[in-house]
Order: sequence, then C-alpha cells, then structure tokens
Amino acid sequence: MISLKQLQTLDAVVRGGSFQAGAKTLHRSHPSVINLMRSLEEQVGFTLFDRSGYRTRLTEAGEAFYKHALRVLREQAELEGLAGFLQEGNEARLRIVIGDVTPLDETLQVLRGFAQRYPHVQLDLDFENLSGPRERLLDGEADLIIHHVDPSDPRFECQKIAEVKIIPVVAPGFLEFDPDTNRRYAALRSYTQCIIRDTARKAKKENYFVLDDAHCITVADQHTKKSIIVQGMAWGHMPDFMVAKELEEGTLISIEGRWIKGTVVDIVVARVAGEYRGVMARKLWGHFSDIGDRANLEG
Repeated sequence: MISLKQLQTLDAVVRGGSFQAGAKTLHRSHPSVINLMRSLEEQVGFTLFDRSGYRTRLTEAGEAFYKHALRVLREQAELEGLAGFLQEGNEARLRIVIGDVTPLDETLQVLRGFAQRYPHVQLDLDFENLSGPRERLLDGEADLIIHHVDPSDPRFECQKIAEVKIIPVVAPGFLEFDPDTNRRYAALRSYTQCIIRDTARKAKKENYFVLDDAHCITVADQHTKKSIIVQGMAWGHMPDFMVAKELEEGTLISIEGRWIKGTVVDIVVARVAGEYRGVMARKLWGHFSDIGDRANLEG
C-alpha cells in the first residue's frame, strides 16, 4: 500500500531537484530517501525518476503519478487542518435563514468575507418568507436569521444591518384611474393583488397590506411576485431595492400616497436571546457587528 510518507518524500525530492535535497528538507539520510523511492517504484510497477542526468527528473509516467500525488497531499493537509479546527471546539456548520425582503447581494458579500476567513465552516443557507425565519430560529433550526424582527420581543437578540422600504407598485395602465395621493385602498379592491406566501408552519400567518375579499395571486418568492406585477397581472408591495430600476425606467410606478402606504423595515441579524452559542456562531455574529460598525463610520 502506498503510504503518505512515500508521497511526502516524492514531493520533497521533486521540489528539491535531487534525492540529496529531498533528504535535507525532510531531515532524513540520503540512503533512506533513495530506498524509500525505490520501494515506491517497486509498488507502482514503473520508474518514477530519470536518473541519467545530473539533476533528478521525473519520467513521463512519474509526472502523471506526481500530479495525482499532489492532490492526495493537499487533501491530507486539508483533513489535518479540519481536524485541528474541530479539536479546538469549532463548529463545522452554521445554519442561516435569510428573509424575503433582505437585500441578498449585500448579505452574501458579508457571508463571503466570513467564509473566506473560516473556510472549514460550511454555511447552510435557507430562505423563508414573513414569519418563517423567526419560526425556524425559535424552533432551533437556525443559528442566525437575517430578517426583520420586533426589537422589543425579548425572545430575540438582534443588531440592525440595513433598512428597507416596502413600496406599493403597479405596472402602467393596470389601473383604470390615475393614482393620486388621496386614493384609498378601497379603490384597489376590484383589482388583483399579488401577495407572498408565509412559510411558517406553526406560527400564526402574517398578512401585510392584504385587502380583505380582494382577488389574489399567491406566490412563493419576491422575484416571482415582481415579474407578475411587471407583466400587469396584479399590484403589490415590493422592497425598494428590487424595483428601483423598474421605477426609474417607468416599467413600474409607485402608488404610495396619503392613504395607500408603504412602510420601512429594519433588517437585522438575530439570534435567540440567552442561548448557548458555539465559537463560530459567535464569530459570525461579531463579523456582522464589525461590518455594521464600519458602515456607520463610513456613513
């Protein structure tokens, strides 16, 4: 059986350019390195080194073998790194739930920085709507959520990372009247409204801005909702960052006014208050805190 010791010796010889240099790198005797490489050649059944010149070179077969040996050595180094990481009490996996009105690009930039700093941690990302993220957190199915949370709710500990405005929008020509600031929601009752489905399984479902008795199209995500509104199939409320381009181009118009209102929600990273947390969960929390502090300073 080929051993890691043989592969490590092969690598040292190739990098050093000779058996003697390889022996020096590994702090072994010259004869022991030669014998180890001969035993490896006997095991694989072909010559690894061309010994005819002054400098030790790999044969064509040796080059192919060495290429795959490097892959094994890299995997072995990664495995040792992971073992040391876990030995220190770090978690190998964090579960994060992202809410439906959370700015995704900005959130992923923060998570990318964390992943680059802690490559041994697997980030499991899920996406939930309305009260879904909070339910997952309280049920112990998430370490952190990135969503909107009532800051007065004692069950949660949270820190603000963004602010999102929710705007009522419609495609031009969808309404048979020109929107104005004095229109009330009653004027929209005869028009189809697009709403997003609450993904909570047990908690009381949340309904934001839903008109009673109005015809509705229910969707599972904000991107589908936006497409339906742009196509002139319904009206609905959308996060401002998702419709900024369409509002600028005129493919959507805002119908926000004195009575037909939008709202502003704080997007936070939240965790269960008073609960034990692992090392990496604490570091991720601190990573979001650092990002928020830098943003406040830049602002």
